[in-house]
Amino acid sequence: MAVGVTATAFLRTPFPPRLALISSTARPIPPKSFFPSILAAKMEAASPAADKMEQETRIEGKKKKIFVAGSTGKTGKRIVEQLLSKGFEVRAGALDIDKARSSLPQDPNVQIVRADVTAGSDKLVEAIGDAEAVVCATGFRPSWDIFAPWKVDNFGTVNLVEACRKIGVNRFILISSILVNGAAMGQVFNPAYIVLNVFGLTLIAKLQAEQYIRKSGINYTIIRPGGLRNDPPTGNIVMEPEDTLYEGSISRDQVAEVAVEALFCQDSFYKVVEIVSRIDAPKRSLEDLFSAIKQN
Repeated sequence: MAVGVTATAFLRTPFPPRLALISSTARPIPPKSFFPSILAAKMEAASPAADKMEQETRIEGKKKKIFVAGSTGKTGKRIVEQLLSKGFEVRAGALDIDKARSSLPQDPNVQIVRADVTAGSDKLVEAIGDAEAVVCATGFRPSWDIFAPWKVDNFGTVNLVEACRKIGVNRFILISSILVNGAAMGQVFNPAYIVLNVFGLTLIAKLQAEQYIRKSGINYTIIRPGGLRNDPPTGNIVMEPEDTLYEGSISRDQVAEVAVEALFCQDSFYKVVEIVSRIDAPKRSLEDLFSAIKQN
């Protein structure tokens, strides 16, 4: 009976208001120097690939610092770990500081800060601090609050973007999902599309957040993974343009790898990519995969 009442309430609940998109002609805020310095390092370096990332993360003897929203999540934690392994410093944004201290690596290059993406952009400005790029790996916690996806995956992401604009952070990586535009793809009856939208229209919330980012003027990469697996990778990464993949899964380790690579890869700038892994896929470098994607 309780389920029936909840379903009825859901059907009668007004659709969340559509966000007004930022004009693409809005005056840009001068960006921090993260990417010009990285690209300069790429042109100067002629070292083996194993040393390449370390050189790119150290400019003038200083490590580059990345803010990770959702750092204690299953994907966010892996992103933090991979950033550290590549020589970055990390500002790890978390709702629960104690959980972050117990679950994230005990590393002097990790600074744990409280970050609630639903609390508004001014609070997030403080959390981002002196970071020079942002990776958003947030996700709502399942609950009976049907607006939870909108509070986190939509408005929370928008708050992060606005915080970046206020302090001149000009690099933003978003972990989204395949099928966010499932209706336009003709996948409205795809079981995955239905399940993910049952409570709170999660995929629609994510799609509108993506649209906001794309109109913001910030240098973005939006990564849409397939179904997320906690186990180690069992295949090679397949990367496709937006609105292409409608099935498949991928290890969270590989999602983190793609997110970290996207930070400094020029071929990932201003792109939306979809990723899964397949046993029979050929192994290709992430740089090659990004370069093969032509943005619409």
